[in-house]
Amino acid sequence: MDDSPTIGRTIDIEVGSQEVITIDLDILDPNPEDVLELLKDGQCKIWVWTKLAGEYWRRGYLEAAEKIARTAIDSLEANGNASQLPPIYSMLANIQIAYARKAPKLILPDARKDNMQGERLKEHYHREAAQLLNTGEKVAGESAEGVGGTLSFLTRGIQQLATRSMDDAFRSFEGVLHEKPTNVVALLGKSQARILYARRNFREALRTFQDVLRYNPKCLPDPRIGIGLCFWALDQRPKAIAAWQRSMEVNPSEWAAQLLLGLEAINSSKNEATSEAERASLLLQGTRLINMAFKANQRSAAAANALCEVFIKKGEYGQALKLAERTIQFADTLTVLTDGYLRAGRVSHAEGSLTYASKYYSTAVEGQPKHVIGAIGLAQMQMQNDELAAAIHTLDTLLQAPNAQRSAEATAILASLRAHPRPGVSSSDIAQERAKARDLFDRVLKGVEGDDRTNGVGVPKISRLIVDDLEMHLEIARLWQGENLERMGKALKEAFRINEAAGSIDPRLLNNLAALQQLEEHFSEARAFYERALTIALGLGSDQGEVMSTTILYNLARVYEEQGETTLAKDAYNKLVTRHPEYVDAKIRQAQMLANVNQHNEAHELLKQCLASQNNNLNLRAFYTYFLIQTNLPKPAREFVFATLKELDKHDVFSLCAAGWLWYHQARESRDTSVKGVEERRQAFRRTAEFYEKALHLDPLCAFAAQGLAIITAEDALGSLGGALSTTPGIDDPQRRLKNAREALDIFAKVRESVDDGTVYFNMGHCYYARDEFDRAIESYETALTRYNDSHNVPILLCLCRSWYAKATKDQQFSAMKEALRYAQMAYRIQPSDKAILYNVAMIQQKSAEMLFAASPAKRALRDLQNVINQAAQAQKLFASLASDTSSMVPYNREIADQRRKYGESMLRKGDEHLTAQRQYESEAQAKLEAARRKRQEEKEKQEEAERMRTEKLRREAEKLAEERRQAREQALQWTQEVKAESDEERERKPKKTRKVKQESGSGDETESKKKRRTGKLKKAASDGEEHAVFTDDEDVERPAKKRRVKKAVVKDEDDEETGRPQTSKRQKEFKSKEVLSDTDDEMS
Repeated sequence: MDDSPTIGRTIDIEVGSQEVITIDLDILDPNPEDVLELLKDGQCKIWVWTKLAGEYWRRGYLEAAEKIARTAIDSLEANGNASQLPPIYSMLANIQIAYARKAPKLILPDARKDNMQGERLKEHYHREAAQLLNTGEKVAGESAEGVGGTLSFLTRGIQQLATRSMDDAFRSFEGVLHEKPTNVVALLGKSQARILYARRNFREALRTFQDVLRYNPKCLPDPRIGIGLCFWALDQRPKAIAAWQRSMEVNPSEWAAQLLLGLEAINSSKNEATSEAERASLLLQGTRLINMAFKANQRSAAAANALCEVFIKKGEYGQALKLAERTIQFADTLTVLTDGYLRAGRVSHAEGSLTYASKYYSTAVEGQPKHVIGAIGLAQMQMQNDELAAAIHTLDTLLQAPNAQRSAEATAILASLRAHPRPGVSSSDIAQERAKARDLFDRVLKGVEGDDRTNGVGVPKISRLIVDDLEMHLEIARLWQGENLERMGKALKEAFRINEAAGSIDPRLLNNLAALQQLEEHFSEARAFYERALTIALGLGSDQGEVMSTTILYNLARVYEEQGETTLAKDAYNKLVTRHPEYVDAKIRQAQMLANVNQHNEAHELLKQCLASQNNNLNLRAFYTYFLIQTNLPKPAREFVFATLKELDKHDVFSLCAAGWLWYHQARESRDTSVKGVEERRQAFRRTAEFYEKALHLDPLCAFAAQGLAIITAEDALGSLGGALSTTPGIDDPQRRLKNAREALDIFAKVRESVDDGTVYFNMGHCYYARDEFDRAIESYETALTRYNDSHNVPILLCLCRSWYAKATKDQQFSAMKEALRYAQMAYRIQPSDKAILYNVAMIQQKSAEMLFAASPAKRALRDLQNVINQAAQAQKLFASLASDTSSMVPYNREIADQRRKYGESMLRKGDEHLTAQRQYESEAQAKLEAARRKRQEEKEKQEEAERMRTEKLRREAEKLAEERRQAREQALQWTQEVKAESDEERERKPKKTRKVKQESGSGDETESKKKRRTGKLKKAASDGEEHAVFTDDEDVERPAKKRRVKKAVVKDEDDEETGRPQTSKRQKEFKSKEVLSDTDDEMS
């Protein structure tokens, strides 16, 4: 509205026929009543009314401008000049649009600070504008002046733009620009953020804004604002800032540039790369500019939104709430409206008004369901109201498809909610929730690591805050407890890093880290952690410090035990018992240490003292049961276990498993073969199975009970081992043994997944051995020996010896027999007093000799044969000593040992015969091998000689060919020099005017042409001369040479054929080619 007809700054109004009144447009009375009377009396033309209304509008008297326009309608209609009214209707429509810009979009019915109940909505003014435009078009149509025109199209486009009818507005502005391409209003409308900018066509919008600025540098609204926005969207921020700064210089009272520059300054103040002073300065500058922008336009939702954030940070919640409500009521876009609701929710949340906060957050999420802050705020309100399931649903909706949001904060909150136990959730659901929580925490940590790698300059501030959240890492550690000690340790180390960086170390954290190190058998590291934690806990000096120090000292004493520091461990336990006589755990460890040194009576007395003070302690009773079993007191152990189950807890899993083991031990050790004894044995095995099944029913993950059932199954305890006959017809004992072993293996495989113990692999080896799968049995035994027993467990060594022996016997493999002997000797070195192992060693040595004696010479070696003969001789001595042993009890049969000795004597008599045969075989084999080796060597030498001769021949041929080429080059060079000399002499003898001769030679005289023809050598020389003559002035000499050269070109022959020109002779072709070359030479010159 700043462009007007250039008719001066005064208006002359003729009143009557004699009087003319002049109105100074620079001095207008805010009350237009006098002017209106004057205009009506003067029956002024339409442009006078619009001029005065426009001037009032320009000065801010919008109501006066509207009154003038409406009076103009009444006056002109009364005078019969209604056909002139369309411009007035357009002006009134623009005035309604101007009212709409200052009107609220909606009115909050329960606004607490910014009450707008008496205001009209934007929709009302837009509807009025549309009606006025329709009336103007109707009047224009009735007056036969045509509907439309630039003013009408522009006003219609502005109204459509204000009501967000983007496509219609775009077409309206395009219609104006088609007639007037430089119309700045149409250009601004086309390039407004709501059309090209909203369509993300930033480059086209930028060009249009720049065109507007070029056409009208003083245009308002300032196109520099749009230029800056486009530059910002194109990531050219310095240019955007420059454009806004220039706009503020040109129009210091306009609020848009102030707001944008203020927001940019506040954002820049968050850059941690700048100094603290510079950041503070930027923050103050941004706050000042935003405040100025809001004062300039207090009905701008964007300015109110930005200023609201400033007041929230200052803690001035009253002003912040008023600005948030102002933002909500005047927001034109969903983004700004959502921000208004969120800030109102944050203010209400901070003030403790949870009802209002929940309402605002819910409204924000309804408008934008994937808004991160809105979802987090709503989830917090739901947590405050103890609606954990609703909070989980809210955050799940945010983080899941479609349009899943990536928010580390929301993910961490959701993980914590899922990790928290909730009432009414089953144990299986809790396990699933914990697994989901672990996955969510992993996603958080991976996202932070990804931010670090992407930025390359360090972790962003928000990510760093998440990474340094001590409680989050502690929660992660609790989630992995009992699942994965490595992941648990990693989380605790992160928590310790954060705690240590904060300057105050929690001894409980050190205690947990030490416990993990102890479980991983890193006793030195665990000891260092415990000692440090104990020092810190003792320094606290409170009851909490005393509790911590007691637990830490106990754990430290356990580490002393593991390290063999028995003196230190005893001192630690004595300190604990002195300070806390009721601390039964310390007394239990004292009893165990006494039992380790065979002081069973003292240990027993100590445990009785513990039971006297805490008889209902199930852990204490479990250890006492273990102690009785270890000291070979099965009957008192059984009575004590049954008392525990009967008097205290019949569902105690440990007692059930102990009872099952005791019944199994009793049944297995029973040697009563009577009918009654067999029946009692079978009943004992059944009781064993019942106890194990009950334990598994109470704790499906009880590996001890599962392993006990698997042992019963593998040994057929309820069948042949129990003394009962097979009840399954058609199935013999070997088949039943294989079936039972297979079922037991299935159980052991499941137990292995939950229990990291060597006994599982040991039992699996037994099952594989029972199924004659010796390789797999050996593998299981090896795992149990090396991973869990440090290769010093005699029973496992003997089982490995047995498995290798069975494999050697089955496959007749001497290497397997050697392994069996090796393991038997290892077991004997550990227990040299065990005569059963010595018997096995002698037996394997004798069997080794027997195996090689039975093998053919091709399948044995002389060295091995000599070794087994020596070992068999040693076995003879062992069998003799074992047979003559006078001990009362020996773990073998003396008669069988003597028979083995006698058998060995007869077998060794054939030793020399086998050695002689083996030597003869190996010498013959060696001779054959040498003969074959010599033959291969001779053949190889022949091949090498043939290859050498062939190479030599090729070398001589290559040298000969090279010499011939050298001579040919020398001769060719000599000929070239001779021809060149002859050509020079001929040119000197020829007359200068040779053009005529040339024409005669081109007439087709074959005889003369043949006389002048030379050999191929001379042609080459002539060609060389021609190339030299191209850059000389002697054309008489060069042209014949050129003709002969161009004649060879295939392209020229094809051109002749295409043109249909007859080919009379070679000379004519040469002459034609000469013309082409001559033209080319002219162009080159």
